[in-house]
Amino acid sequence: MIEFTQALMNPDNAFLRLAFIVGGLASVPFGIMGAYVVTRRISYLAGAISHCVFGGIGLGLYLQNKMGLQWFDPMYGAVGAALLAAVIIGAVSLYAKQREDTVIGALWAVGMASGLLFVDVTPGYFDISSYLFGDILLISTQDVWMVLGLNVLVVGLSLWFYNRLLAVCFDEEFSALRGIPVGAVYMLLLCLTALTVVLLVRVVGIVMVIALLTIPAAVASQFAKRLWQTMVMAVVFCLAFTWTGLGVSYHFSLSSGPTIIVIAGLTYLAVVSGARFVGKRS
Repeated sequence: MIEFTQALMNPDNAFLRLAFIVGGLASVPFGIMGAYVVTRRISYLAGAISHCVFGGIGLGLYLQNKMGLQWFDPMYGAVGAALLAAVIIGAVSLYAKQREDTVIGALWAVGMASGLLFVDVTPGYFDISSYLFGDILLISTQDVWMVLGLNVLVVGLSLWFYNRLLAVCFDEEFSALRGIPVGAVYMLLLCLTALTVVLLVRVVGIVMVIALLTIPAAVASQFAKRLWQTMVMAVVFCLAFTWTGLGVSYHFSLSSGPTIIVIAGLTYLAVVSGARFVGKRS
């Protein structure tokens, strides 16, 4: 890690410092929303949203390169697609439970397929692997500002509605009896998850987005007893996974996204195995 630290201090490695900064900033909403997702057990919904994001990215590339809308960054399309998917999935979950799995599966596939079709009809060559598997080293200054803005929005709303989100995550029926608009709060939770997924795409890509959203919170839940404690610890774990993954990937010339996920996954397996071993001994 000494070599990585020296590289960060090198004036010629601005791209590495941007990646380091974005990794730290993004860890905050990852940890907070990951705690909600794990507690509410909606990781499969987050997975569907993440794959729909690719459709928005493909549309953004099409509008930018085919229609001449140079200002329309593909990540704008990702935000729109994520929010649209969250609203559709939320509506299906609330009002059409008998067809929930089918609709979610269809959205999952259609999102990816539409993204590929948009890329096909867009002139030029595009390396979509950075969207699928992530490449935090390609972060630009504009991306940093977008991440910062989404950070403020996600963290602000998730903490402002903390009590209502907490109630809905643990007991919907009791929440409804207390006068909490369960449907609206649940939709808010999905929309915040959607925005967090967009942030994750820049770090680890669409394919591995669920891992970094859920693993830090899952590890934190092994030690925390309250939701807010899980959030704080999940942020710390996510920060550690991201920065450690960056350092390891830089040292060994590996892809940053997969490296981050492997480190997170190995940590989770170690923690769970250790907890079971201690439980058996006690």
